[in-house]
Amino acid sequence: MHRAWPVAAVAFVALVGAAGFRATPGVLMVPLQDEFGWSRATTSAAVSVNLVLYGLTAPFAAALMDRFGVRRVTALALTLVALGSGLTVFMSASWQLVLCWGVLVGLGTGSMAMVFAATVVNRWFTRHRGLVVGVLTAGGAAGQLVFLPLLAWLVDESGWRSASLTVAGAALVVVPLVVFVLRERPSDVGLLPYGATAEEPAPPPSGDAARRALRALSGAWRTKAFWLLAGGFFICGASTNGLVGTHFIPAAHDHGMHETTAASLLALVGVFDIVGTIASGWLTDRLDSRVLLAWYYALRGLSLLTLPVLFADSPHPSMLVFVIFYGLDWVATVPPTIALAREVFGPSAGTIVFGWVFTAHQLGAAAAAALAGLVRTSLGSYTLAWWGAGVLCLFAAGMSMSIGRPSAERPRVPEPSSA
Repeated sequence: MHRAWPVAAVAFVALVGAAGFRATPGVLMVPLQDEFGWSRATTSAAVSVNLVLYGLTAPFAAALMDRFGVRRVTALALTLVALGSGLTVFMSASWQLVLCWGVLVGLGTGSMAMVFAATVVNRWFTRHRGLVVGVLTAGGAAGQLVFLPLLAWLVDESGWRSASLTVAGAALVVVPLVVFVLRERPSDVGLLPYGATAEEPAPPPSGDAARRALRALSGAWRTKAFWLLAGGFFICGASTNGLVGTHFIPAAHDHGMHETTAASLLALVGVFDIVGTIASGWLTDRLDSRVLLAWYYALRGLSLLTLPVLFADSPHPSMLVFVIFYGLDWVATVPPTIALAREVFGPSAGTIVFGWVFTAHQLGAAAAAALAGLVRTSLGSYTLAWWGAGVLCLFAAGMSMSIGRPSAERPRVPEPSSA
């Protein structure tokens, strides 16, 4: 077996471990409201801080991984997730919620996320690159949702603090695997990337990770492709993590559904997300990524437009159809987006540029998390939020088809260097 596969397996486990805490806010909103009296708007604001830092950290994490190594950055990131999750059991004020959920966990999860997956895959794989991206992406996203029934059960049986401590322990358990199994590049163990016939030259390490990340951004934002990718991913984040990931369980609770039942429905979304994202990776290796993105966004938009009429006090066939359909499309957008960033901006710069595109994803998620909380607090219903996200997804489909191919006329982002 090529060493790339064990490396990918550990990356998968690490992404699932980091995903655990990202699942927690949706489960804890109602218990925190019951214990502390915090409104949906207050808890949504803490989630928004988490999502913003999660996104803003991503492009700098890609440069930090080049500078200090994937193992060091990933181990530190998992430790921050465990610290933020564990400290929540001592909080008594809303600013402590922002510090733990928002700052510590936001920085930790942002240091891994999709940029971590893209870095590992771009270094270790030439063949099956899209498929492996799909598998790792599915691990991170589905792990976030599959944890939900366990966390909801823990909240019911032992209180929300036991759920937070469980997530902290899960993140810490993964750290030894990262330290002892991950390696920076195939050349470190005398190998070529899987499927490669020659080693791609690694860029010389830079002493200033922040300058590398900003340099990549300064070149990328002069291109139309960057803004189309970033705009589409902004809407992607708003219509997944920000809205459904954060507010689906509270919205179902508003209609009389038990939190554990709603969490199980989101877990089912995660199961079908694994199928959809791996299939998306396979398709990305074979079809035009622009067409794939357009289909994904359009189908997601149509599903969200129907969601408000599907809520009830118990699951019914129409809701299960939505869960399956939406689940197949949850993060299927990631493999073709990574492929387009690499295609337009080059192998190394493309990874950092994707970090900035992912920042837009999390800014969209943060905006949706906060706005949906305000909509619910002001109007007593999430309906307007579901409809707004559905319409935005239809716009994202059109934006994806407008992304042009690289040409001599389009400026490319220079590859990072030590200069």
